[in-house]
Amino acid sequence: MGIALIVLLIAGGLVILAALWAVVLYNGLIRLKNQVEEGWSDIDVQLKRRHDLIPNLVNTAKGYLTHEKDLLENITKTRSQAMAAQDAGDQSGLAKAENALGGLLGNLRIAFENYPDLKGNQPMMQLMDELSDTENKIQAARRFYNGVVRDFNTKIQMFPNSIIAGMLGFKAREFFEVEDPKERENVEVKF
Repeated sequence: MGIALIVLLIAGGLVILAALWAVVLYNGLIRLKNQVEEGWSDIDVQLKRRHDLIPNLVNTAKGYLTHEKDLLENITKTRSQAMAAQDAGDQSGLAKAENALGGLLGNLRIAFENYPDLKGNQPMMQLMDELSDTENKIQAARRFYNGVVRDFNTKIQMFPNSIIAGMLGFKAREFFEVEDPKERENVEVKF
């Protein structure tokens, strides 16, 4: 009877340790899942800010940038596509539209440099500063989001966590990445 009791206590202890491990793992996964959702929410807030700034920027620039009409129309169209993807919860479509929008806004900055009257326009200067600040915040939010997605995906993919994570329905999340390979290339500066 003494050995049976010891075996029973050891088995009970192992079951308790396994249960504690599962609880700690589950709580860690929930914490990371919530950080991923917080990171996405931060991106969402900054993209909304960008989307709110763009119509003001385009309207202010329209009077000056008559030759850049196609650029302004493309910015407006791409903004609409990004907002539609955001409203639909399509993260992949949103990332693609936002990457395109970022490139178009870069082209707007270049056009802005070519018009001295526009550079002297105080509302336009304030909008460009706001847009630059927003772009920096979007980059910071994307870095945070991608960091917590990396941590979350690593945790749910490592053994033995993958077993519990799979049983509990945790799925890997997508990174918010640059879609266009040209955006990864070095910029050539000519003087």
